[in-house]
Amino acid sequence: MKLLAKFNLVLIVVFGLGMFLIAWNARRFLMESARQQVLEQAELMSASASATKDYTDQQISPILENTPQHADDFLPQTIPFYAAGTTFKFLRTSHPDYTLREAALNPTNLDDRATQFEADLINYFRNNPKQTEEVGERSTPVGPQLYVADPIVAAPGCLECHSEPSIAPRAMIRHYGRDHGFGWQPNEIVGAQIVSVPMSVSIAMANTGFRNLLISLGAIFLLTILLIDAAVYSIVVRPLRRVSKNADLISKGEIDMPPLEIKGKDEIAEVTASFNRMHTSLIKAFEMLNS
Repeated sequence: MKLLAKFNLVLIVVFGLGMFLIAWNARRFLMESARQQVLEQAELMSASASATKDYTDQQISPILENTPQHADDFLPQTIPFYAAGTTFKFLRTSHPDYTLREAALNPTNLDDRATQFEADLINYFRNNPKQTEEVGERSTPVGPQLYVADPIVAAPGCLECHSEPSIAPRAMIRHYGRDHGFGWQPNEIVGAQIVSVPMSVSIAMANTGFRNLLISLGAIFLLTILLIDAAVYSIVVRPLRRVSKNADLISKGEIDMPPLEIKGKDEIAEVTASFNRMHTSLIKAFEMLNS
């Protein structure tokens, strides 16, 4: 195998190993960044829903609860969870893959009844009462999603409507019935607020960035190998070939050749100078034999 081929093989192994390590770390970094971006979106949406509930509870509900209409017919707009969910429905008109659920095991509105996945999260919070947030990923028909879940605790204000049917607002009983949504206990974890954000867009962007990085690295490594090859050929291979060619000619008896030109003061120049001295000594030896 030629010297340049051996040198290229070493470069390919070294650059290949370096490219693998860079690619592995870069992909992990890009995927973690994509997940963190999605997580920030989910937490922002969760905070926005909580702000909507606080606004409804503090400024909207007190006004609506004192209206004659609310006394005759229950107004769901007085419920903070209803306000958060309704607001989010408007958001879903432009972002249909984003979801917000205020799921409960025993809700007043059956539309809020927890699915199996949501019930598992609620039971997780019940079994781990000190846990204030759960973040995870799951597969859905529209692709992988990241979810952020927070427990819903029965506060004293909730018990006015959800403890016993006898003390609940009559308008609410007429609207939802008395068969569900009651029996909540003080500070009981009754549900979970679950925000789900699709990860497909962020993952696609991370994959595109990773692919572009690999292409750029491959092009840079290829150009680097070509430049190193050119330098090695000019500095090492070509001078050694001159020495090898002259040595081959001398071995065939052609000793009447001019000495090789010496360029620089590196190891190749030292080899060339040594070859010239050997050539000169050989010529003198032949002259002594012929005389």
